[in-house]
Amino acid sequence: MGTRSTQRAAGTNTGRGATLERGQTPRLDVIDSKSPNLARMNNYLLGGKDHYGADREACERLTQLVPEAPRVAQAAHRFLLRATSHLARDHQVRQYVVFGAGLPTSVGVHHVARRIQAGARTVYADHDPLALVHGRALWEDRYTLVMRAAPAESLALLRSAAVREMIDFASPVAVLLVSGLHNVPEDAGPSTVLQQASRILASGSFIAASHLVSEDAEVRRKAGALLREAAAGRWGRVRPRAEVDAFFGGLQQMAPGLVDVHQWRPGGDRAAGGGSLRWAERGAVAVVH
Repeated sequence: MGTRSTQRAAGTNTGRGATLERGQTPRLDVIDSKSPNLARMNNYLLGGKDHYGADREACERLTQLVPEAPRVAQAAHRFLLRATSHLARDHQVRQYVVFGAGLPTSVGVHHVARRIQAGARTVYADHDPLALVHGRALWEDRYTLVMRAAPAESLALLRSAAVREMIDFASPVAVLLVSGLHNVPEDAGPSTVLQQASRILASGSFIAASHLVSEDAEVRRKAGALLREAAAGRWGRVRPRAEVDAFFGGLQQMAPGLVDVHQWRPGGDRAAGGGSLRWAERGAVAVVH
């Protein structure tokens, strides 16, 4: 992989703010398989195999409350891939930073980007140890880097030496916060994360982001409590659409604007199913000037 500057490792620290050197593998013995975990829950909702009984039980609780949950998780993942394809093909973007990367799926951002733009570079970021173990093993190569960071730590990650060795921030970059904004704790704020990312990126860059929404206050309360438990408290909240729309107010959105993610340029994506007023994910792709 060549020599590359990296951040100072934080060893086996699993707390917020920890980083890992490129190639360093987190210890699996620090992974709690007895409690639900957001990355593994999402893997289950997407039809993956990397989850434990606690994750499946939490997903069953979630789907009892909102039966749309698997469909919405799948719609968000497909939005991520469609946005990547569009940016690579129509805007020739060759650099991507993906927050909330989660556990590897059969098709990731770097697969889509490289099919269209040979040599496209991708940085995946997640704070979950199991996501890092699998990401490092399956996805890291000379064009792909896997780092430890939560969406709320986006500014620090984008400024880090390791990422700047991989990504040229003088050229257009796509920052992908799909299913990332609701993971930002209240004290950090989704709007702040979006603004910070837009200020650090070169003109001609893009930000794709989405947030869980519900117009049902009881669903927001109960589902939020369940997901906050699975995130060990490092989470934000489910919000009504109007509140999420305000986060994107200062950004120039690419058509069709801010929509439920299954409606964002679905094209021939027949599997892109929708949510409901009770449970959906709302997102947009914005242009940085």
